[in-house]
Amino acid sequence: MTTEMDTLATALYVRVDDLLKTSPELLPWRPPVGLAPKLTDAELVTLAVMQALLGFTSEARWLRFAHAALHPLFPYLPQQSGWNKRLRRAAPLIQHVTRALARDTALWSDDVWVVDSTPVECGRSRETVKRSDLAGWAEYGYCASHSRFFWGLRLHLVCTLHGLPVAFALTGAKAVEREVLLDMLAADPDLTRQRPGQILLADMNYYGRAFEHELAATGVRLLRPARKGEAPRAGSHLFKPLRQLIESVNQTLKSQLDLERHGGRTPSGVTVRVLQRILALTAAIWHNHNTGRPTLRSLTAYDH
Repeated sequence: MTTEMDTLATALYVRVDDLLKTSPELLPWRPPVGLAPKLTDAELVTLAVMQALLGFTSEARWLRFAHAALHPLFPYLPQQSGWNKRLRRAAPLIQHVTRALARDTALWSDDVWVVDSTPVECGRSRETVKRSDLAGWAEYGYCASHSRFFWGLRLHLVCTLHGLPVAFALTGAKAVEREVLLDMLAADPDLTRQRPGQILLADMNYYGRAFEHELAATGVRLLRPARKGEAPRAGSHLFKPLRQLIESVNQTLKSQLDLERHGGRTPSGVTVRVLQRILALTAAIWHNHNTGRPTLRSLTAYDH
């Protein structure tokens, strides 16, 4: 591993450990009587981020590498079944850590957001579709950006112009993007309560008079390209350079963090693996910001 990865892992472990000491209610539930886990939750979260940043899509390969290379840093490492169970139970904790790291940056107060969704493919063969535990949640959808059909889910992401995740949701492939956006904002009203005049850049799929009225009621100002037959909209000169940012963030999640190679086979498995990659992106931006790196979304120092 590089020195940069060691530094990020150390800083992340300390931050998560401090968070859990001040907010023990965030810890996964455990019975009051029983053996205490040998791998702490702070170590688990740190290892989950390292796995995503180092590009290990196979849990078996990751644990073989960790047992061989990380033993001095992590004296105890579980086997694959134990790792999988611990990681799935830690999904709420991963969400809390993601938000805590995002709030630790000055980027959290940015007054411009970008929103979009991207496919999360979960299977390709017809036999997989019929037998998968994801059937009923995962479904067939169409990706206009790549002109292809897929079977799986969609990750809806609201982020800052530097790519810092602000809100996200995982839905079926056919979910209506504008409805999901409203649900995300309604589920976390604190996001917009103290941000009057927040600007949101979106594509043409986020349209509708009722939708824009509901969005305005939350204090968010929507900027999007005009649809066919509509009059020109304000801020249209901003879209070409800025809309590409969300595509770039999605590409970072897919090409560098292997979003579509998550390997999940159950709803809880897919969910935690997607959260793991969002946390890895957030942790890298958090660390780059706090160490003064010029490119905040660069993962190059951590991916080898």
